[in-house]
Amino acid sequence: MTLPSERIADHLAGRPIMVVGRAGMDIYPMPDGTRVEDAHELVNDVGGSSGNIAVSIAKQGHPVMLLSAVSNDGVGRFVTRSLGEYGVDTRHCFVTTGLERTSLAMAETTTDSPDVTIYRNDAADLAITPAHAEAVDVAALGAIIITGTALSREPSRSACERLVELAGDAGCPVVLDIDYRAQAWASPDEAREILAGMARRVQMPVGNDEEFDLIAGGGGRDFAAGLAEGGALVLYKMGEGGCDILEGGGEAHIGIFRVTALKPFGSGDAFLGTTMATLAAGPGISAAVTRGAAAAAIGVSRRGCARAMPTAGEIDSFMESHAMDSTDAATD
Repeated sequence: MTLPSERIADHLAGRPIMVVGRAGMDIYPMPDGTRVEDAHELVNDVGGSSGNIAVSIAKQGHPVMLLSAVSNDGVGRFVTRSLGEYGVDTRHCFVTTGLERTSLAMAETTTDSPDVTIYRNDAADLAITPAHAEAVDVAALGAIIITGTALSREPSRSACERLVELAGDAGCPVVLDIDYRAQAWASPDEAREILAGMARRVQMPVGNDEEFDLIAGGGGRDFAAGLAEGGALVLYKMGEGGCDILEGGGEAHIGIFRVTALKPFGSGDAFLGTTMATLAAGPGISAAVTRGAAAAAIGVSRRGCARAMPTAGEIDSFMESHAMDSTDAATD
């Protein structure tokens, strides 16, 4: 029997991955550990879950493109330029013509209750439409990654639904990164309905235990297992508890790597991007998730998000000097 992960890996081989959703500008007070209100110096980087995932894939040497929209201003142009410099194909990053604005995030680099404030009034990335989806050559893609925030508003929601339809016709696997952000949704009930419906349609749902609990209305583990029984490859993340791979009636557990964290965010983006790029290279899903766990550990030990995403060589060096811990916490 061919497992879902093997089918996805076969389709990924030699084909680019498309990530769908938000990319924005991140701003960090300096030096590390400084509170926003005390800052006299700031540094910037490209961020946003989809942008970070795309950068992570690019840093593994796998071709990747982003489907998103940015505002016609300096922030939007910064994001597009920065993504291109990281190696992300931005031909499907459209420029909005209305009052939408590219997201802006202010994030403190500390593990001591960091303040992370995201400004997303009339977010530009939610302006993608079904017409933008239809402009994509889906048949040429190895996989599509949709992040949950892209489903939170129209017309982006309809654009994602159209992509899933096109992917089904082309036999292209779709990954859903649940990526639940309460502030993005009108209500938890709306998020539950939309995200659960999409999780049932895709070939690879990915989320943590809290996210699966949310979309299942409780009993997230059983919900995830049911998706796997229906033929999906499910990555069920548990933070410090590692990640369970559910597929084909079986499961495998992958642990974590112990590091001293510099900040608590960005690990999921590093994990998913690295896992997908590694899966495309053919070592199998357990090896791919193991490298994803290493990338997550490296990512939280560095400032920023996109710039914190490690290269393949950095992951190799890290794994040579760090042993996986399958039971204990990932951070000191």
